[in-house]
Amino acid sequence: MLSMTGYGKGTASKQGLSYTVEIKTVNHKSIDWGLKLPRNLIFLEDSIKKTVQKYVTRGHVDIFVTFEKGADAETDLNVDLSLVKAYVNAAKLISEETGASNDLKVSDIISLPDVVSKAFGDDDELIKELVLSALEEALKNLIVMRKKEGEALKLDLKSKLDTMSGYLDIIKERAPLVVEDYKAKLQERIAELCAPQNVDEARLATEVALFADHCAIDEEITRLSMHIKHVNELLDDTKPVGRNIDFFVQEFIRETNTIGSKANDLTITTQVLALKNEIEKVREQACNIE
Repeated sequence: MLSMTGYGKGTASKQGLSYTVEIKTVNHKSIDWGLKLPRNLIFLEDSIKKTVQKYVTRGHVDIFVTFEKGADAETDLNVDLSLVKAYVNAAKLISEETGASNDLKVSDIISLPDVVSKAFGDDDELIKELVLSALEEALKNLIVMRKKEGEALKLDLKSKLDTMSGYLDIIKERAPLVVEDYKAKLQERIAELCAPQNVDEARLATEVALFADHCAIDEEITRLSMHIKHVNELLDDTKPVGRNIDFFVQEFIRETNTIGSKANDLTITTQVLALKNEIEKVREQACNIE
């Protein structure tokens, strides 16, 4: 089981060029992107996303790419010839209009702003190779951290599910006694109001049966027990299970609410409140599972 929270870093170098990729993920309902790419790497956006999706199926993904050029790298220079011509024409115009000597030299032109600049990674294939290689390394490190976080989440969730089962066991034990207590209290009240010989046993039995039908929670207890069992099994699965667990959490809430509304018993109500509190903790943790 994987957490949606993690961080990974990878670096790839070749021919004096070095690219570092950092990837950070946090929880999100689906896969969501936050790519921070230099302008010259925009052409790699689709390849980067496809590579990430081999490893990540859910979560907000932030990717940062940085570049370094070593001293041994081939240094290429770009010359802006249109800007050079503009400077030359400007110098000529100044000389003609003012009579000043036009002493503009090539060495002067090279030193002018923005005329000459370093080329930034012109080999697209090499750039792609290095960036994707660094990304693969970052993703592998990310998965290591996500697995570690996932194991911690699994242990915590299993503990919470065990606690839920404990509350449910108390409810299961108490449920059959609710009808008996109701019958006893009803008989006591009738005895206070009329003589025993005047008690309509058939009517009493009908009232108790109606109450028993109204507060019957056997089906809800069984379903909730099965849901807890299924989530325990999901936690041991190696595939992404976050969405499935989200579904079962909603079922936890539905069955628990039904038990609370039907039980009509203080002991069960107390356990239902405790169950709801634990389900909320499970829901919060489930939001972090891929």
